[in-house]
Amino acid sequence: MSNVFEFMATSREQSGTSAARGVRRQGNVPAIIYGGDTDPTMLVLNHNDVLKHLENEAVYSHVLDIIVDGKTEKAILKGLQRHPAKPRILHMDFMRISETEELKIHVPLHFINEADSIGVKKGGVATHARVEIEISCLPSVLPEYLEVDLEKLDIGESVYLSEISLPEGVEIVELTHGEEHDLAVASILASRVSLEDEDDESTDIDSEKAE
Repeated sequence: MSNVFEFMATSREQSGTSAARGVRRQGNVPAIIYGGDTDPTMLVLNHNDVLKHLENEAVYSHVLDIIVDGKTEKAILKGLQRHPAKPRILHMDFMRISETEELKIHVPLHFINEADSIGVKKGGVATHARVEIEISCLPSVLPEYLEVDLEKLDIGESVYLSEISLPEGVEIVELTHGEEHDLAVASILASRVSLEDEDDESTDIDSEKAE
């Protein structure tokens, strides 16, 4: 089985829309790798191999080996174009990386202890405002994902970007723009059932006072 973080590719000379369509007609995926001190290179990848690799969430936030005509280049997946109606990949963008230079990349958020959170146990509903965030770090400390712990969250409370635990050397890009960018990533909202329970309790208290 091939390494999920390893993409086999061949270079192609022709570029443009018509050339890309020709690649797709052959059952392949047109792509490009750019960045660093090397000129951009047009690529061709096997579509079935690409689909298998993309089933792994970590591919989207991991340093990849792009093997072009036998030569390995380190890169991250920077762009992905999918067909709007079919399970087809139309184009991929890879960006070369340097082990000594920080990169910016989106990583997924994994929400933990949701069912055990204080608010959910009271009948509240957890909502996610973000499913991924952009971080900045060196490739050597790039995390596959970041965890957001909801255990202590009560109804009406939220967890914010600044409260996410980060590995050493990792920075959330949005927070570098000021405190006003410290936005909520998840909240516990009152459900209709929990609101009805509160109304019932309030009615019972009012009835007792009336008696």
